[in-house]
This record gives sequence, C-alpha cells and structure tokens, in this order.
Amino acid sequence: MGNILDPFLNSKKTYEYKYEGLVRVGRELPDLVESALKLRCTFKIIGESPQTFVLQISNVDFEDLNGIPGKSDFRPSQKLTKRLSAEFSQPIVFEFSKGQITDIRTAPGVSNTVVNIVRGILGFLQVTVKTTQSFYELLELGIHGICQSSYTVEEDSNAKELIVNQMVDITNCQQPAALYSGMALAPEDKLSKQRGESVVSTVKHTYTVKSTEDGGLITKAFTQERQYFSPFNVKGGNSQMLALRDIELLKVSDTVDKIVTGQVQSRGNLIYKTEKDLKPIPVVMVDLNDPAPKILDFIKRLAQANIYHVDSASSTDILGLIQLLRVATLENLEQLWKQVSGNDEHRRWFLDLVVGVTDERILKFLETRFKVGDITANEAGQALVVAFNHLSAEPVSVALAQEFLTIPFSKSQPLLWNTVVLAYGSLLHRYCVYTDPCPITVVQPLLDMAASSLNKNSEEDMVLALKALGNAAHPSSIKTLLKFLPGYSAGAEKLPTRVQGAAVQAFRLLAYRDPHSVQDIVLDLFVQKTLPAEIRMLACMVLLETKPSIALVSVITEVLLEETDLQVASFSYSLLRGIAKSRTPDNQNLSTACNIAMKILTRKLGHLSYRYSKSMHFDWFHDDFLFGTSTDVYMLQNERLIPSKLMLKGKIHFIGRILQFIELGVHADAIKDLFAGKITQLTGFATIMKILSDWQNLPKDRPLLTAYARLFGQEAFLMDVRGESIQSIIKSFSPSAGKESKVWEKILDVQKGTSWHWTKPHLVYEARFIQPTCLGLPVEISKYFSIVNGVTMKAKAEINPPPKEHLGELLSSDISLQTDGYAGVTKDHFVFHGINTDLFQCGVEIKSKMVIDLPWAFDLKINVKEQKYEMNFTPRKTVSEFISVNSNVFAVLRNIEEPSLSKSTPMMPETEDSKQGLPLARRILPTSRDEQTENSEVKFRQCAEAKIYGTAICIEAETKRSHYLHEYPLYYLLGHTRFSFKLEPAKGANPIEKIQIQVTAGRKHPPGVSEMMDLSRRVFKDTRDEITSCGEHNLSSSFPAYKDLDSTPEPVVTVKALGLSPPAKPLGYEGVAFYLPTAQRDDIEMIVSEVGEQANWKMCANANVDKSHSSAKAHLRWGAECQTYDVSMRVSSACQPESKPSIYTKIKWGTLPSVFTMIGQRIQEYVPGISYIMGFYQKYEKNPERQAAVTVVAPSPESFDMRVKIPERTFYKKAIPSPIELVGFEAVNLTMSA
Repeated sequence: MGNILDPFLNSKKTYEYKYEGLVRVGRELPDLVESALKLRCTFKIIGESPQTFVLQISNVDFEDLNGIPGKSDFRPSQKLTKRLSAEFSQPIVFEFSKGQITDIRTAPGVSNTVVNIVRGILGFLQVTVKTTQSFYELLELGIHGICQSSYTVEEDSNAKELIVNQMVDITNCQQPAALYSGMALAPEDKLSKQRGESVVSTVKHTYTVKSTEDGGLITKAFTQERQYFSPFNVKGGNSQMLALRDIELLKVSDTVDKIVTGQVQSRGNLIYKTEKDLKPIPVVMVDLNDPAPKILDFIKRLAQANIYHVDSASSTDILGLIQLLRVATLENLEQLWKQVSGNDEHRRWFLDLVVGVTDERILKFLETRFKVGDITANEAGQALVVAFNHLSAEPVSVALAQEFLTIPFSKSQPLLWNTVVLAYGSLLHRYCVYTDPCPITVVQPLLDMAASSLNKNSEEDMVLALKALGNAAHPSSIKTLLKFLPGYSAGAEKLPTRVQGAAVQAFRLLAYRDPHSVQDIVLDLFVQKTLPAEIRMLACMVLLETKPSIALVSVITEVLLEETDLQVASFSYSLLRGIAKSRTPDNQNLSTACNIAMKILTRKLGHLSYRYSKSMHFDWFHDDFLFGTSTDVYMLQNERLIPSKLMLKGKIHFIGRILQFIELGVHADAIKDLFAGKITQLTGFATIMKILSDWQNLPKDRPLLTAYARLFGQEAFLMDVRGESIQSIIKSFSPSAGKESKVWEKILDVQKGTSWHWTKPHLVYEARFIQPTCLGLPVEISKYFSIVNGVTMKAKAEINPPPKEHLGELLSSDISLQTDGYAGVTKDHFVFHGINTDLFQCGVEIKSKMVIDLPWAFDLKINVKEQKYEMNFTPRKTVSEFISVNSNVFAVLRNIEEPSLSKSTPMMPETEDSKQGLPLARRILPTSRDEQTENSEVKFRQCAEAKIYGTAICIEAETKRSHYLHEYPLYYLLGHTRFSFKLEPAKGANPIEKIQIQVTAGRKHPPGVSEMMDLSRRVFKDTRDEITSCGEHNLSSSFPAYKDLDSTPEPVVTVKALGLSPPAKPLGYEGVAFYLPTAQRDDIEMIVSEVGEQANWKMCANANVDKSHSSAKAHLRWGAECQTYDVSMRVSSACQPESKPSIYTKIKWGTLPSVFTMIGQRIQEYVPGISYIMGFYQKYEKNPERQAAVTVVAPSPESFDMRVKIPERTFYKKAIPSPIELVGFEAVNLTMSA
C-alpha cells in the first residue's frame, strides 16, 4: 500500500450500497418517551466520467417513533416516503476526485432539505486514509464545515482492509456550517464557558477500506453523532440527540448503460447549506403553500377569539401565523394590508405580527406605509422598533433601513423620530457582530447627524445622535464621540453635562468590542478633576465595564485615595465594592482586583452615607445551572436626597452568554434644581406640590425630566418631559376647563356608554442554534417567548346634574358609573431540541404557559361635595383562575404530509413501561447503572375563606416528577408542573347578592357608627390611664386634657365593607378613623369592628404625638371587644440623655396569636445568618425573655452604630452609612411593650 490510500470510484463501475439513518431525541433513560426517525434506502453510484458520477436512490422507506423505546414500534409514513421518493428519483450528479466531493448538482425541483440528506449520504466518501501513520490530524472539509479531524488507522493484513476511525471536532470549525440566530445582543462569556457548557457535540466515523488496484474502496461506513443539550449545564442532566448512519456495500458491477441526467444545477459542495430565511419554526408545522388566504383566516380567527379576553388556548397560533407571514411575498403583504386596514382589530393583529418577517420584505412594506402615510405615528413606531429587532442583519436590509432616516414621515412626531434613529443604531450593532470589518458607510448617517447637531448646538439632537451611536458601537465612531468630550475637543467643556454624559455612555457597548481604546479614553476622563462629577462617575462606570486589569484598578485606587470630590469618591468606591462581592463568571478576575482595592480604600471611604452618589450591585450565579442574574442601581448626585440621575440595570447570565435584559433610567436635573435648598421645608404633600408648581420658572429649552429604556442592551426608548406637556395636562384636567378640553369629550362618551378594546400579540424573543448532523438533517436548539396582552373595558355613567360649562361642576354632582371589563396576558415559552425541517420535525419540547386573567364588574357612586363613595360588585358564582402556570416536557413528532398524525407526548408518561433501548442503538448504548426511578407526585391546595363575603381565595400546586439523580437541575423539568391562584365561592357560605364598600369622609356621622363612637370614648379613657413607666412623665404631662372625654369625637373617615343578602341583615366590617388635633398634641384613633348580631371582634388602634416634648405613642388592641391581644409602642426622651444622639427601641410580647408566634420563630431561625451577611458581630448573652431591644447611636452626621438584643443573642455593628445626614435630632427612648 502507498502512503495515502484515497477512496476511489471507477467510472466504469456501478457501486450499490444499502443505507440506514436513525435520529433519536430524548433522555436515553428507561421509561421516558422519545421521538425518533429512521430512513432506509439503497443507492447506486454510477460513473459518467473519471470525475463525474450519478447518484441513484431507490427503495426509500421513512419511519418514525413517538413512545418508549422497546414498547413502541416505528410507524411507516407512507405519504412522506412517497414525497421523498419522488425527489430522490430526480437526477443527482456529483464531482469526485482524490477522496474529495467538489460539487453536487441536482434537478431544479429538488428541495434544499433533500439536497442536505444527499450530502449526508455522500459524506462517507470524504475521508483521508494514510497507510504509513496510525495517528494523524487534518483540517478537512465535511458536512459540518471545515473542521479538525483526528484519525487512527488499524490494518487487517489478512483481509487486506483498513479500519479507519475519524473523530471530528465540530465545535471549533474554521468555516462552521452551524448557524446562530437571535443571539447577537447576548455576547459570549468565555469565563462562564470554563465552568460548563450547555451544548456538547461529538462525531465519530468508522470506515472499513478495502485495498484495490485502483485505490481504496469503502465497504462499510458507520457514524455515530451525539449532541447533549441542557438549558443549564450539561453535567447536570441533558437532552440527547443521537444520529446513526450505517452504510454497507452490497455489490460492485460493470456499468451497462449510461444515465441520462438532463438539466442539473450546482448546489455547492459537501458543506451543509442552511436556508437563508429559516422558514421552519420548530414548534409548529404549517402548510406553507398559498399563504395569503391562510394568513387572513388566521387573523380573523385570532381577532375573534380574543375580542373580549385573551384566549390562552389559541395564543400559540401566533407562531403559525408568523411562519406564514415569513413565506408571503411583498405583493401578498400589500394585498393583505388592503383587506385588513379598514378593520381596527384585524389591522392591529396584522401590524403586530407582520414585523416577524425577517428580511427586506418587511422594510419595503413599512417604507410604503411611511411614504403613503396610511398608518399613525404610534403604529409606525411600534412596528418599526420590533421589525428592526427581528430583522436579519444583511447588507441589503441595512441599506433599506437607512432610507427611513430620510422619509419625512419619520420626523412627524418626536417620539417616532427617536425610535427610528435608535432602532437603526441597534440594527447596525447586530450587523457588525457578524461583519468584520464593519464598513463605515453603514454608520455614516449617524456620524453626519452627530456632526450636524454639534454645529447647530441642538442639545436634543446631540443626545439622540450620541445614543444611536452608542447602540451601533461601531469602532469608527470613536473619533466622532471624542468631539463631545472635554479634553479631546476645543469647546466641548461648554456643552451641557447631559450631552457630555451621553457621549461617555456611548462607549459602553464599545467596551466589549475595543476595550483597550475605551479604557484609555474613559480613564483620562476619570482622572480630570476639573470635569463635572457626573462625567467622571460615568467614566468610572464605563471603565469597569471594560473589565480592567489589576494594574488599572490600582490606578483607580490611587486616584480615589487623593480624591477630594466626595460624590466621585463615594460612587467609585461603591462600584468597586459591588464588584468585589460579585459571584458571576464575567467578574471572576475583576472581583479579585476590587477586593484588594477595598482593603486600601475602606478606611478612607467606607463611612460615606447615602447622601453621596452610590452604586448598588446584587448578583448570584449557580454553576450547575450555568445561570445567574445581576442587578445594578446607580444613583448620581444625591446631596439633596434627589438623585440627578437614576439608573436600574438587570442582566441575565445563561448558557455562557450575558443578556442585558432591561435598563431604565431617569435624568432629573431640573426637578432636582426645584428642590435645591428646600429639603428642610418638606413638611407635607401640599408643600411638595407648592415647590413643584415653580417648574414654570425653569429655562424653557430644558426638559424637566428625561426617561429612557434599554432592551437587550440597546436603547429603544427616549422621551423628554417638557413644561409644555405638563401645562397641557394641567389645563385639560383643570376645574375651569370647558368644552374644548379632551376630558370633556371623554365624559360625554362615558355618559352615552363607551367601550374600548386593545390587544397586543408580540414575539418577544427568538433565538436559534442550527447545526448539521452526519445525516444531513439539521439539529436545532431554539427558544421562543411570545406574549398576548389584552384589555377590554365598558363603561356608562349617569351624572346628575350633568356639567354644562366647565369640569368643576362635577364636584357638585351625583355620579353613578357602571363598568365591566377584563385585563389579561398569556405568556408562552418554548425550548426545542431536535430535528427541524420543512418536511418533518422530531425532538423534545419544553412548553410553559402563564395566564393572568383579571375580570371586573362593579358600579360606583360618587358625591365629591358630600365626600361619599360607594362601590358594589357581585361575588363570582363560579371558579375563576386569576393566575395559572403550566409546564411540561414533551416528545414531539410532526410531518407536513400527515398533519393530523402529529404527536406531542409527555416525556414522563402516566404508566410504567419497559426499559429496553432501540434495536439499532443497543450495541452502542450501555445500560445505565442508575435505572431506578424515583417517581414523585406533590399536590397542594390552600384556601383562605371569607364566608361573610361568600368568597374564597385558593392556591393550588401540582407537580409530577421522575428523578434519576435528583441533584441534577434538568430532571426537575421532567414532568408536569401546574400552579393556579383562584377565586371561588366559599363552601358552606350563604349566597351573597353583592359586596358593598362605602367610604364617607368628613365630619358627618354616617349611619351605624354610634356604637363604635361609644367604644372610642372608652379607648381614649383607657389610654389616658396607661402611662406609668420611666420617662413616660413626658407623655402623661402632655396627654390631652380634653374638657369632656364623654363627648363624641368627630370621625374623619368611615369605611364599610359589607356582604348583602336581603332580607338577611348585612355582614362584614366597618371602620372609623378620628383625628383630634390640639396645640400640644395630635391624636389619631381607628376602630374596625365586625358587623353582625353575634359578632364581637374588634380592632382598636390609636396614636398620638406630643409636639412640645417630641414624644409619641401608638397602641393596638384586637380580639373580643379589643381585649384579647394588646401591643403598644411609646417614644419619648431618654431618662438620662446621652451625649450622642440616640434612639432606643424595646419590644416586649406576651400572648400572641399562634400565626404570629410561628412567623416569629421562623424569623428567629434566619436572624443569625442574615445578620452575618449584613456584617453584624454577634455574641451569646442571656437577655430578658419575651423582649427585644434595639439601640441606635449616631456618633457622626454620616453614620450610626446599632445594637440589637434578643433573648439569647446580641448583635452589633458600628459605622453604618446613613441614608440621610444625622444632624439636629435629640436622643429619644422608644419602648414597645405588650
């Protein structure tokens, strides 16, 4: 034998092989349902020329299985077999030379799916055999791409055969055929992948090569491919895909007749080809022929099904509708628009879901709408932001998207223009993820926009352009961004702080793409002490997002040691402290550096209170789940208690990626300026409103408030709240507003009877990973998350007398309002693992559905003048589910030829089955040593009944599990999960006709409160006589010396909640509140009493504040005539005032309700652990029983010390940062006893 024994085909011979391919998806564990496909055929390779061969496929047989292996049999699929046979019978030609297939050609009508199966069949010829080496590695082209192969060769000299084993590393291919979709905004986290993988694939080929005079003849080829997938770490249990390919030579004969192939076209080489538009959504199977009428039928059915409430049964149909929309032509979309645009319901459903089309068709469709102007600005904004998010980031799509920046309609409304610009920047970000280098031409419009806004000195335009550039994160934008930063551009220091801040934040996503360049820039900004504090703080935030080295963290530390601006110092220190405690993999190295910084900085900066700028970081991560979350809260410039900038950011860490799920931010410099120097004047709501009323004195060109939202790391929403908008709202609702007000128009509508309905279906998330198998079938891992929201409202009002001139007349009218409606949402979440083609699907699905239904029906009576309010509603006579969650794992099987035979079987069946494996797989699948099942079923139901109102609130939960190694997280998904929160009639309760709630405010005596007022007089007398302990002379000396405690105090508000069932007397509860102010003290009294002939349960509460002695007291009693349980709290000056301001709290308890005791015991179990986490020291001490004491001492205006005593332990901590400046309060003693 020579050095290389290439597989050789003689052009004068015909080679006949038999082929069997098997795909199996499941858990490969006993008693669990799986799905499988089997394809058998024979094929001939017939020589046409020395390098050209014809492939003839015959005797095709397609079978499938959905059940427990060994108990369920493969079922022939005759219709699919017939369809495949028809395509396989068409001419297939391939070029083959020196063991390499260079081109495959087929008749024009052969589908991409069948061509890929052909690639899987012919792949057995693509092998390199070296006879002089027993082990070697090569970079080779195959169906998975250009990948690294490792070979071992064994020679059987007697049979003149070589046994060749080939292992292919398909995870690190140079030109992978695998495809990711929907993951561009979730960057990979390499450190997370070191802790585990969510997908692991292995491929092994075994060839038997017989030596002939011409070269190597492959007589047998067996391939085993496995893919392990878990939503968590594959080490913790996984779904498995097994693909087996078995090819065996039957005979070799001389070619008798030449084959006439006819017209054929090139379909490429052996590398698997993915369809560009990814038509088949894996969790549905829809006939895609003639889509337009099917789309219209879908829209009509969905609109009708959801006309009053969200129909959870049909919520998954939106995926089928999106599937059809994705294959519709542009002409189809235009024609459908004409058919649906005149119907509000159909129009809304169409616009909300057509944005699921992922190529240039949706852009051309929306471009026409923008130019024609037959959609509103609101519809346009919603459609465009979703369409750009789902769009495939291809060059043609980016070019078409640019057009929206020049269409006049885009600028017709400020919010729409913001959406267009930001969405375009987001599209560029996704485009540049897969295009390297990313051309500057795509970002040029945003660069021009930034330059133009700078020349015009337009703050709004500058901020918008900078935020769009931040979304795009194009490396070529750095030069433009520097023009807005002081120290890099002349005059930049004169730009508004808001603009400079937007420029700094535009580097956040660039920090992932070019961390070193960003580090140099933001570090330079951070160390410039002449810059505004906000800019330096934002620079520090971005710097840490670049994951700096220990050396850079050391630089930050040195700067902070010399820092004189406590806002910058506090914020930067809290950033470092949060990362030091981080447990997520992305901060693994940085947290070490930050811990070192903490040891250096804590003595200087650890005491700073919350009136300085702060960052708070919370996170967790679990290695077995490969899942975690992190939350950051940023509060900038807190010296006036109102941050000038507030940001909240949430990230999800999953399967080796980081998704910045949501970020919300508010910029409130103008409002903060309103309160400048007035914090000490905040004595009540009226004072706050008076300060806010001065907003008109602020500069007109400055927004009062700026709000933004980022989704998946991309800024999607930006809105300025200006004085004009507030003025318009105030004017519309003003009592002096007349018939010109929009509110007046709505009141007229409600008097006539009005209704309103809104639905919003939305495909929130679609992420797909598609990888070819050795069979040429694509194995896919997909995640889909869809939502259908719905609100329906009907209302009719009677106003007597009706307003004639202005809205203020309503304050003197009797208003009666009847309304009913519904608000709800259905959320569907799917995870699919298996084979997905346009002809068939075979795999495992995790299906979760969450339904929230909130119906209402009530009538409301209002008289503002007399301050009387009444609400009546009817208790539900049937069970109503408010919240329900259902989840299960299914083995699924579908094919396009027999849609009625689709199967979706729970993976854990109801009955026990055998543990035998598949016949073909048995030889390579060893029996698990952990075959014992641990079946568990848990049912839970708990109800809280209110028989007075004939209603019960119930919680139900049910789980069925099959655990093999129950520490593995995936196994907790194997089985059915159901949770529901229900409202249902109370068992054994008398029928209730209606529930009535009455509220009477003011100093009038409502009917039925005389007994409660008598009780009130007794309570006041009792309270007066209670003060006896140390320090309480301050209270007793100023206790209200009412001239006549027997007089009846006036109620401030009376509330009744009654169950009415005439002719029986009402049952329920009524409460009265009293407010008794004097010059020295204020008293508040509240009494709640059960209504009924035999009822004696009451709750009495009172509180009083002594203004002259800065003391207070609160008292709560409840039970039979308020006598069973008693808790009181007293606040007064300490008996011996300390030199430092302090508060002393003591809680004592006697007999308490059993539920209180149980909760207290549970809390006490966690106190030691929680106190340790919070940094408290603790020691065992024999403290008094049945009481707890807390002492708080303020040694400085910025921090306080705390000591907590419970019966067996004492906890203490010093120098706790205070949220407020502790200045000007005196030592007080707070005693709570029972």
